[in-house]
Amino acid sequence: MLSDRSTATVRATLPAVGAAIGEIADLFYEKLFAAHPELLRDLFNRGNQASGEQRRALAGSIAAFATALVERPGTRPDVMLDRIAHKHASLGVTPESYEVVHTHLFAAIADVLGDAVTPEVAAAWDEVYWLMANALIAIEARLYAQQGVAAGDVWREWEVATRIEETEDVATFLLRPAEDTPPPTFRPGQYVSVQVELPDGARQIRQYSLSCAPGSRLRSITVKRVRGQGSPDGEVSRHLHERTQVGDLLRLSLPYGDLVLDHPDAPLLLASAGIGCTPMLSMLEHLAQEGHRGPVTVVHGDRSPADHALRTDHVRLTEKLPGAEAHFWYEAPEAGQPANRTGPVDLDGITVRPGTHAYLCGPLPFMRAVRTRLLAAGVRPADVHYEVFGPDLWLASS
Repeated sequence: MLSDRSTATVRATLPAVGAAIGEIADLFYEKLFAAHPELLRDLFNRGNQASGEQRRALAGSIAAFATALVERPGTRPDVMLDRIAHKHASLGVTPESYEVVHTHLFAAIADVLGDAVTPEVAAAWDEVYWLMANALIAIEARLYAQQGVAAGDVWREWEVATRIEETEDVATFLLRPAEDTPPPTFRPGQYVSVQVELPDGARQIRQYSLSCAPGSRLRSITVKRVRGQGSPDGEVSRHLHERTQVGDLLRLSLPYGDLVLDHPDAPLLLASAGIGCTPMLSMLEHLAQEGHRGPVTVVHGDRSPADHALRTDHVRLTEKLPGAEAHFWYEAPEAGQPANRTGPVDLDGITVRPGTHAYLCGPLPFMRAVRTRLLAAGVRPADVHYEVFGPDLWLASS
């Protein structure tokens, strides 16, 4: 909880800090990478840095945390913190990293706001920072302990056992542990980080959902190739598509992610678009293995049936569940596609049962539209769960 004195100072300065937070975030990363170029090379996503998405996500999370402290004292935005902590754990972030961030973030604040940063203002925002940082450190420590590893010790080598071309731009890689050790357990919907060495020597990291259910020694990730040669955007997916073959080794993190089936006894709605189907396939396969008999509504949108990765599995697994039904929308449908299933996903005509828990994954506009319709249908905000591929811009775009 923020102290009374700092609460008053943060409330008074929040408009000014909020108005400048984007500029502060830009300068922070500039200072951070000047002092530690290895972080941009081997930890931060160069594509997200180039596009500005990571800066917007950082600005949104800081503003949201500070706003919560002054508007809802005594509570924490734990959903946001958990999401960030899972991502940090999948990258192997350690407590020492927060000291480095603090140094360059507060240097950026001082440079941008100038004389407005009095000792009192600096102390108040320092308190905000460490409340957030220490909360994340504690959550990350718990996540590491659950896996039985020291902070940051998340990386293991896996061998590519099989490669399957799902569509022109999507491939599935079946992986097995490179060493004769039991694979780490995971929960349906979670992801792993994958680190690859690129031609320029950078060791870039991206997160990919596990597209299989727990229970097997093999793990699978399904990767969509992001187009755009000459840009850091998509450089890891292109590397995997163009250079990774059966027998190659990949460096994977332990599994993390907070989009998991916590309420399997409730009516379920699994909504995805594009490659966002991957965590939903993991959930569906798990439900089928468990003999799930409750109501499950599967919703998916894509450009065309040919672009719908894992479409056969999407249908097959839904059909294995006696209480499940699938609804697919395509922008370029095949012959015979119903008119009300052509174009963007539209939940009109879809039964949303009382007590539904919804799990969403796909582009942000898709998830925001689906969430809006679910709330209008009576689903509680707390019962709508989502996963974002890349920086979480939900808060930044609110």
